[in-house]
Amino acid sequence: MNRYELIETLVPVLKDALVVCNIGIPSQELFSIRDRENHFYMLGSMGLCSSIGLGLALTTNKSVVALEGDGALLMNLGTLATIGNRAPDNLILLVIDNGSYGSTGDQATYTSEATSLADMARGGGCQSVIECPGEDTAGVLVDALSAKQSSVIISKVVPGNRPLPVVPLHPIVLRERFKKAIQM
Repeated sequence: MNRYELIETLVPVLKDALVVCNIGIPSQELFSIRDRENHFYMLGSMGLCSSIGLGLALTTNKSVVALEGDGALLMNLGTLATIGNRAPDNLILLVIDNGSYGSTGDQATYTSEATSLADMARGGGCQSVIECPGEDTAGVLVDALSAKQSSVIISKVVPGNRPLPVVPLHPIVLRERFKKAIQM
């Protein structure tokens, strides 16, 4: 299973959750599969999806799912310690780990070698950390949303991208519609 196929299985589960999606191709894939006003597509700030999701979870009672990539999370590992120590019960950090920097040509990340993001999350203080194959991720996400506790899910998939156009919405439009979704 690749990232696109994984996202297809997640969309029905995400429903009303506020979703912050990693920069680049993951956002393009989520947009092409199912655009919703409660989806925030990052168009910049590589590595900050988890931080934005954390900040959002700390300021709302709604469920927040941050769809992060392994390469992006490796650029901002400090967020795992903050998530582990603040642990808002409405935050799920779902890391799509394809072992590559998918948006820039599938160059290998260290998760394709010896680096374990699950071990790093546990080391940062995260209590509920689940690593699973992509095929199991939608079910794990359902359970995590029902548990109403801070969770980190590491979903292992294979590299690969679909050729898709960029998200055609202006950043101000994305911001304003997402703000409305937060307030609803």
